[in-house]
Formats: sequence, structure tokens, C-alpha cells
Amino acid sequence: MSTTTVTTINHFINGAETAGDGTRTQPVYNPATGAVSAELRLANRADLDATVAAARKAADSWGDISLAKRTNVLFKFRELVAAHVDDLAQLITAEHGKVLSDAKGEIGRGLEVIEFACGIPTLLKGDYSDQVSTGIDVFSFREPLGVVAGITPFNFPVMVPLWMAPMAIATGNAFILKPSERDPSASMLLAKLFKQAGLPDGVFQVLHGDKETVEGLLTHPDVDGISFVGSTPIAQYVHETATKHGKRVQALGGAKNHAIIMPDADLDNAADHLAAAAFGSAGERCMAISVAVAVGDAADLIVKKVEERALAVKVNNGTAPDAEMGPVITPASKERIVKIVTEAEAAGAAMVVDGRDLVVPGHEDGFWVGPTVIDHVKTEMTAYTEEIFGPVLVVVRVEDLDAGINLINANPYGNGTAIFTSSGANARKFQRSVTVGMIGINVPLPVPVAYHSFGGWKASLFGDKHIYGPEGVSFYTRGKVVTSRWPEPTHASGASYNFPSN
Repeated sequence: MSTTTVTTINHFINGAETAGDGTRTQPVYNPATGAVSAELRLANRADLDATVAAARKAADSWGDISLAKRTNVLFKFRELVAAHVDDLAQLITAEHGKVLSDAKGEIGRGLEVIEFACGIPTLLKGDYSDQVSTGIDVFSFREPLGVVAGITPFNFPVMVPLWMAPMAIATGNAFILKPSERDPSASMLLAKLFKQAGLPDGVFQVLHGDKETVEGLLTHPDVDGISFVGSTPIAQYVHETATKHGKRVQALGGAKNHAIIMPDADLDNAADHLAAAAFGSAGERCMAISVAVAVGDAADLIVKKVEERALAVKVNNGTAPDAEMGPVITPASKERIVKIVTEAEAAGAAMVVDGRDLVVPGHEDGFWVGPTVIDHVKTEMTAYTEEIFGPVLVVVRVEDLDAGINLINANPYGNGTAIFTSSGANARKFQRSVTVGMIGINVPLPVPVAYHSFGGWKASLFGDKHIYGPEGVSFYTRGKVVTSRWPEPTHASGASYNFPSN
């Protein structure tokens, strides 16, 4: 009789892996097999307080360390992450389910942010104004907030933490990561790589937990800032709760990303990119294209071409060499996706490709949903109104570009959008008219590079700062302005009761 050993995943507090005081645990699954791969320890209040106390102590000294020493750590961390891409990707695939090539892709985008953070000496340069009044100079600079926390989602267990932590640490803060309970192992490897790079204890910590831990971070008096990525209802709650407790907050929510396909587009190119953007990572991306807005004569042609590509997607365990798409994250996620698709069909939508009953041989217990394409979807259907977060592309047909723009602008979300066209006039009208934060022109997933900032509009973002890039620097710091006068001893008088002007 054989037995399977289940790994225990601990916290990383004050420079060391620790079980903590909390006694509750939660299983971690391999979505491709349905098997439990680990038990995750969940923090209690004592663990939270210990983590925040260590962060507060570390922040006081780390914020005073020279920019040269900070960047030295970040450069070493960047090299270590690059050297461990395969290890990180395997952890992602084992717990998230996405294919290895996609996992390596998210690590690559995370590396870009580390590289941007390595330029922090330039990014933190202040301003100086000489002789603004007689003998008076004014200069400004930025200081770290102190202790900041990142609450990150399951769909990018490496990339999203790396959107936050390098920026927070480069600017002089101590950072507490509360990763998703569904795929926590990669965060532990990141913590070990930070320590190996020479980061002082307490500057980067990993605290596993559920709603109790999140609530504790949002309300703890010694936490100064919160970065969050997740669903819109939770993002709104995080923003309201944390700001009420005096914290700076950036909370990125959900999405319903549309792509307009014009009749003048290269339809083969558009179909290739629509399929990749809808079904890559099993659609579990906040930037996934989930609505194809087919304009006029393009509709029948684009639906046929996307159907051909959806049927050809190779769905398998993410470790299989030829796999293009893996499972969804949990049985509950699969059940919800299937329910939404079934409701759309019952409401009159046309099933073009149906992935509800997909079975992967040898992985019958995995959480599988195949690529799904639904045509003639109406805006009142749940398949349109809700973020499905699965490999489902819905097609809405409109008469012209104006109708497509109006459709996008009427949607409560404003994360990402795209247009496929060969017309510069159409592209320019689109980019100037849509009320969306990130726009692609013949690019389906317009995720900004690291030296720009990522963030949507409307119900896709709560707070006034986007993540990483220049706005990330601004979010994790606060400004000081100094007005300075050094009079000669013989000219030290001249004070006035009037408000000084010159």
C-alpha cells in the first residue's frame, strides 16, 4: 500500500520560513489532476502582528539605506529570478495549471518590473528651485510610506507580486505579500531569492491567509499602504475599508474586455490573436479578450475563423510539451463557467464551440473546460454582464464602429480593449473615444511595458494610482517640499508679520 506525502507550506516571516502560531490549514490542489499537492498554513492574529512588527522595524532602517545599496540588492535579485525561471514556472504550473510556456511568460513580464525598479536612483530624483526669493531656495524629494502590503490573485502568482514588491522595496518600504491561497508556493521561492540577494530580514515577507488575514492587513494601524489585484467587489471593499483606516490604496478590480473587429481588418490575424487572447491561460486573465465585437460584414467570417482555431487548441496538463491551454483553477470555477454558458444557450445564444464536457485522457479528475465560442450574445445575458474568467469568447454583433464604441463605453468595466483594423482613422477614433484605461491597436492584450503603468478605469480600478511604472513610484512614496534660507549673520533680521512673498 503506497502513501503520498503532502507538503506543508509555511510562512516567510522576518527572514525565515516558519509555521507560525495559526493552526488552520487549507489544501492546495493540482488543477490538472484534481489531487491535493500541499497543505497551506493560514495565519492567525498573532502571526499577522509578528509580521507587521518585523516589517515596521525593517522599514525604519531600510528606508535610510543608500540608493546604491538598494539597487545592488535589486540587481542581484533580478539575476536570481532569471536563473530560477524554470523552477518558478514549474511551481506555477503545478498549482495554477497554466502551461509552462505561459508561466515563463509571466515571469518575463515580472523581470521587466524588477529591471525598471533597478533604475530607482533616477526615478527618485527631486526638483530644486534656486533663489525663489532673496536668499531662499526650494527643493522637493520623496520618502517611502513605511510598511505596505500586497494582496495578489491566483492567476499570476509571480508576475503580480513582482508588479508590487520591487517597486515598494526600491522606494524604501518594507513589503508584506499575502498571496492567493490557491497557488502559494512560488511566493515562497521569491522570498528565498530576495534573502539570497542580500535583502535585510523583514523587508520582504510572505504571510498566507484567508479573509481573516486580509481584514487584518486592511485595518492594522502599522500598515501604511495596500496594493490589491482581484475581483471588482473585493477591490471596492478593500479600497473602502483600508482608506477608512487611513491607508493609501490601489485596488485593481475585474474586467470585461472587448475587441472590435472591423471589416477592413486582416481577419486571419485577428482570429489568431482573438483565440490566443480568449483561451490563453484558460481565460483566467484580467486582460483576456472575452467579448468579440463583430462589425457588419466581418461577423460571419470572424466567427468561422475563430471556430477553426478554438477547435484546434491543444488542451492538456500544462507540463505536456505540446500543451497550449491547461485547466481552470478549481471545481467551483468550472461549475460557474459551465452554468453561465448553459444559461446563454438557454437564452438563445448560438453555441459555436462547446467546451463544457471536455475530458483530458489520463486526467479525468482535472478541472477542465475547453475553448468555448458563443455567437449572437445579447447584452442582458449573464455571459455578457459578468466576468466569466474562463476560456469563453462571446460574440456580439454591431452595425458599425460607433455602435461598438457605445457598447464598450456602456459597460461598467474599463480595464482593457482592442480594435482590429487596417484604418488609421478608425484606430484613432477608437483610442480617443473609448472610456478604457489600456487600449490595443491590432494588439489583443495591451499590457503596458514596465516603464509605463498598468491600470483601468471605471469599475476596474479603485484609487487614483495605477500599478508599477512611474505611478508605482508615486504610490509607494510621498513628497516633501523644503523651503530653505541660510542668511549671513549680519542679515539675519528682517522678519515680517506679513505673509512672505519675495
